[in-house]
Amino acid sequence: MWRGAAAALLGLALAWLLRRGFEPCARLLSAAELRRYRGAPGEPGLYLALLGRVFDVERGHKHYGPGGAYSGLAGRDASRAFASGDFTPAGLVDDVSGLSPPELLSIHSWLSFYRDNYEPVGKLVGRFYDENGAPTEALREAEAAIEEALKFQAEDEQKKQQFPPCNSEWSSAKGTRFWCSRQSGGVHRDWTGVPRQLFSPGVRGSRCVCVRSSGPPWGQPHSFPHSDTGDLQHPHLRQFEGCPPLAEQCVLLTG
Repeated sequence: MWRGAAAALLGLALAWLLRRGFEPCARLLSAAELRRYRGAPGEPGLYLALLGRVFDVERGHKHYGPGGAYSGLAGRDASRAFASGDFTPAGLVDDVSGLSPPELLSIHSWLSFYRDNYEPVGKLVGRFYDENGAPTEALREAEAAIEEALKFQAEDEQKKQQFPPCNSEWSSAKGTRFWCSRQSGGVHRDWTGVPRQLFSPGVRGSRCVCVRSSGPPWGQPHSFPHSDTGDLQHPHLRQFEGCPPLAEQCVLLTG
């Protein structure tokens, strides 16, 4: 029995270490060593690094090898370029501080891509990993920023499910028309909704969204008492002037 308990504890300890970036027998590379892996004739291979993680990208030689569209990424950690698209010497750097949430999500997406499609080699000693292969403060800050960006993305997606964008069209003769459908805003659903102006705290202006006009408010069970008006009573919504309250489309005349 004690052997089983010991094995379980060992497994938990290993999982804890893996979550913190410690991998058994992980290869550590210096920046000078990584520069030798640019895929040129006579060089030992073709590697790139992202957030300090090194991947063997030999299978993508036509993209990452000499003359390829992404050859500037080879033999280095150019994490910032994955977000900015700047492949000049100034952009091919590993500093990801100050990036916006969408840019951080781009790095996260690329990291998932390399994990899924290329062989991991080890870690680059420098900004993101120390000489023992342990995560640095810079990596912890980057991962925390990415986690926050993912949280923001999830919240934004939830808001989009609650308030899908309206369809819209404009013409000089008829003005602007907003309308709702069961696919408007790219959100497929079993309700149509009615157009409303949505105001967000701290943001100037409004945007047109489709709002459920029946059933309980968003997130409230049907079993709870409710007014059967969906989300129409949401405090950040405003009805379009001159538009019938339950109309599925609104036309705003120009001039």
